[in-house]
Amino acid sequence: MINYTEKIPNNVDLGRDRVLQRALEHWQPAYMGWWYDMGPNESHNYEVYLRTATSVEPDGWAQFGYVKMPDYRWGIFLQPRDEKREVNFGIHKGQAAWQEVPGEYRSTLRRVIVTQGDTEPASVEQQRMLGSSCPSMYDLRNIFQVNVEEGRHLWAMVYLLHRYFGRDGREEAESLLARRSGDADNPRILGAFNEPTPDWLAFYMFTFFTDRDGKFQLCALAESGFDPLARTCRFMLTEEAHHMFVGETGISRIIQRTCEVMKENKVEDPSDVRALGVIDLPTIQRYLNFHYSVTLDLYGSDVSSNAANYYTSGLKGRFRETKLDDDHVLADAEYPVSEVVGGKIVTKNVPALTALNERLRDDYIDEIADGVGRWQRVIDNAGIPFRLTLPHKGFHREIGNFTGHFISPDGEVLSEEAWKNHEFEWLPNPKDYAYVQSLMSGRVVEPGKFVNWIAPPARGINSQPLNFEYVRFN
Repeated sequence: MINYTEKIPNNVDLGRDRVLQRALEHWQPAYMGWWYDMGPNESHNYEVYLRTATSVEPDGWAQFGYVKMPDYRWGIFLQPRDEKREVNFGIHKGQAAWQEVPGEYRSTLRRVIVTQGDTEPASVEQQRMLGSSCPSMYDLRNIFQVNVEEGRHLWAMVYLLHRYFGRDGREEAESLLARRSGDADNPRILGAFNEPTPDWLAFYMFTFFTDRDGKFQLCALAESGFDPLARTCRFMLTEEAHHMFVGETGISRIIQRTCEVMKENKVEDPSDVRALGVIDLPTIQRYLNFHYSVTLDLYGSDVSSNAANYYTSGLKGRFRETKLDDDHVLADAEYPVSEVVGGKIVTKNVPALTALNERLRDDYIDEIADGVGRWQRVIDNAGIPFRLTLPHKGFHREIGNFTGHFISPDGEVLSEEAWKNHEFEWLPNPKDYAYVQSLMSGRVVEPGKFVNWIAPPARGINSQPLNFEYVRFN
């Protein structure tokens, strides 16, 4: 019998819910089997300086200390309930938020929760081998923190499935442990979560771009009229911020180091930069193009009846829904959407209800542009004449209005032949991958030491020094 108060910190009264306990008694060993099989490789005996959530209070959600990752206390936390909370959009606007699943939305809500939940173990699987090539002990600790929190986010979604969806929910929770990232027969649900993450540049790009998609999806779900889902997502967002921090600062540190080496050695040609053991800026741009475009596809079709139904039903809102100044029903509103017509990209207005995916994608793009601007300032401050840019939103897309079209980073509609002539100028090519892989030849784990291709961070974790022993090897 699991001691639920000790093993699973929670604020959902888990110790009193016998039905939920029995469900988790079956699921928890399967989860641990998945973690040992698919979690960070060869890490099970390491003591890692991790942040653990033990409550939702300010002094409880980030407790730091050494823990072996299989002993991590994957908790179940919901933001405290607001007894006066209402459904804030759609046809149920103004009604009391739902504490149980409305019968007519049962299958739809379950699908939404499963799709979100499936992304969490997927990213752990994508990243499981990266510890063997970590650029520092600081970075190794950070990827382990990301991994255990993705595991906790899986627990958060599985709690909802077990608590509110009966046998169907239990079967879905088991399936979340059965799928595998990139598996030909049983892949993860969303395409970006089946892409390999073969190196640390890809990992930082993933945590900047794809985890930020996670933020925007969680923000939309945090507006849900189904109160337990909304409260769960709001707490998950407190942890998601660290994942995006890891990505943004990781890329920034790579750029900083590249610029330092370019200045010191007075070189600009990418081959000369590579000869000095750092990652040239054009390669960083190509990785950016790939991860950005793949992540844009996660938002779905530009025009979507499913998105309209989710919104009208009160299941999934917009980014910062309650801060938007409109009627929150959108019956007569319009929103601009782009498509290819006659070899040109044109923009037309469509009903805003059907363009909710596109609106969320545009909100995401605005925030991404700010982050890329911060990377650009590192290059500008070094006095190097190179510009990082975001490609056109139609570039390298496989979902939505741009599917089947060949769009250049500048937004020009090309023939397939013209695209193929330039594809590897815009996307990582085999030589790029081979070069970046060559830098991942071994791990650096001496406290305070960093591999040549990345700069140290500005500060350590939880006010610790950079030479702190973030991971203890057994």
